[in-house]
Amino acid sequence: MQEFFSGMGMDEDMFTYVVMPLLIFLARVGDVTINTLRIMFVLNGKKNVAPILGFFEALIWLLAIGQIFQNIDNPMSYLAYAGGFGAGTYIGMVIEEKLALGRVLVRVITKEPMPELIEYMKERDFRFTNVGAEGRYGKVNLLFTVMKRESLKGFIGKIKSLNDKAFYTIESVKRISEDDLNVMEDRPRFTTRVFNRVRK
Repeated sequence: MQEFFSGMGMDEDMFTYVVMPLLIFLARVGDVTINTLRIMFVLNGKKNVAPILGFFEALIWLLAIGQIFQNIDNPMSYLAYAGGFGAGTYIGMVIEEKLALGRVLVRVITKEPMPELIEYMKERDFRFTNVGAEGRYGKVNLLFTVMKRESLKGFIGKIKSLNDKAFYTIESVKRISEDDLNVMEDRPRFTTRVFNRVRK
């Protein structure tokens, strides 16, 4: 690689202290971003996508670490490697949030029932369970629902608009029992999802 850049008229110091660390940084960003997405697909049971991402993750990592060993005396390589890890983690989380794959379990706990929230859920065909429960300070209302992650932002906004003191928790759901709501089958293919996001 150094010979290629030297043929373009680049001096050795420029390659060693600028170009090579930049390439290592970009490779590490790509590798960690893919790793973050791969973990997301594993947790969502996407058996067809996760191995492909794992292949490219390992390939990019080997290329990056190979360049580290070739430039082991260059401290800029280590900084680029660590910086790429941090940037890749952030970028992977942003992409994962934008894709909004999978489903989540939401629990909402309030002192009083929230009939407006229940009507909101019925209008959108959310499946839910609403029960009375006992809390530390007395009777409370407990609502459970499972929804697509892409619907979560609007749902939380509705909760806050109705009761800004409502307590809620959110958990990822890998699989649910009904066939028509199976997490493995109710989402578009990964490539379709990405292309739809890019077009927006």
